[in-house]
Amino acid sequence: MTEPMNEYGVVGLGLMGGNLARQALEKGIRVVGHTLEGAPPDMVEAGLEEAASLQDLKDNLSVPRAVFLYVPAGPVVDKLLDDLAAILDEGDVIVDGGNSYWGDSIRRHERLKEQGVRLVDLGTSGGFDGARHGACFMAGGEPEAISRVEPILEELAVDGGYVHAGPPGSGHFTKLVHNGIEFGMLQAIGEGMDLLEHYRDDLDVAEVLRCWRNGSVIRSWLVDLMEKAYRSEGGLSEIPAYVEDTGEVNWLVDDALHMEVPIPVISQSVMQLFASRDSDKNWARSIAMMRHGFGGHPYGSDEAVVRERREGRIGGFLSE
Repeated sequence: MTEPMNEYGVVGLGLMGGNLARQALEKGIRVVGHTLEGAPPDMVEAGLEEAASLQDLKDNLSVPRAVFLYVPAGPVVDKLLDDLAAILDEGDVIVDGGNSYWGDSIRRHERLKEQGVRLVDLGTSGGFDGARHGACFMAGGEPEAISRVEPILEELAVDGGYVHAGPPGSGHFTKLVHNGIEFGMLQAIGEGMDLLEHYRDDLDVAEVLRCWRNGSVIRSWLVDLMEKAYRSEGGLSEIPAYVEDTGEVNWLVDDALHMEVPIPVISQSVMQLFASRDSDKNWARSIAMMRHGFGGHPYGSDEAVVRERREGRIGGFLSE
């Protein structure tokens, strides 16, 4: 009979949930999966046991059951939690591996606890490749719930990439902070790229990035990705400037205001992301109108003003 600690169920077999399941199957962990679109054939061939319904999922798991959710944050999570709580047994554990808001996770934990079902909020990082080959997990929950899924998480995590962050809510909170730090790092790298592209002479930017990847203080996976993309795309010119996101870091900025914790870098990175989407640039038009009104500043580019801007500073930056 399969050891309970060496199996889990999963709802949602997309890029994250699916790649984690692939990794688990390779490592001998039994996985029972349910998804509306049907399980990918390669996963079934690898040993995934497909469940036709949530009831079927429950019936094919050992007690105490562990059911992972890898679905988008929002109402769908509440719907699944309610549906699962109605059929699971006391002591079973549900793991929300998506990017749910930590406050929602605390409320959901309390609601499920009244029904005898335990909830673990699990921040998952590392992208699709990490899910496939070794993820980074931040878990929040009570010790009894954590003990059921911790062996699985440690097996699926990259070396050192698992932490029981604290009580319910802390897994999703630490992942949210992680995402905020990520935004700040992305903005800083993006601004650095802008400076490299505007240097007075042509630079071998791809080679500069390669150098930074080796031994520099700023070496990171993000710089690795920047070099790879810069080379494959032939530079920046063909990439749309519109930056899309799913909005989690907006929650963090709101949290920081309520906590009265200053996060200027993270907040500004969110503002810059918004600015990338403003194709109309009405804010810029408005500023130009007011500057024209109080100082007679020209509309649009003006050679005389450009010359004054570039030549007005004596010393410092070396201009042509």
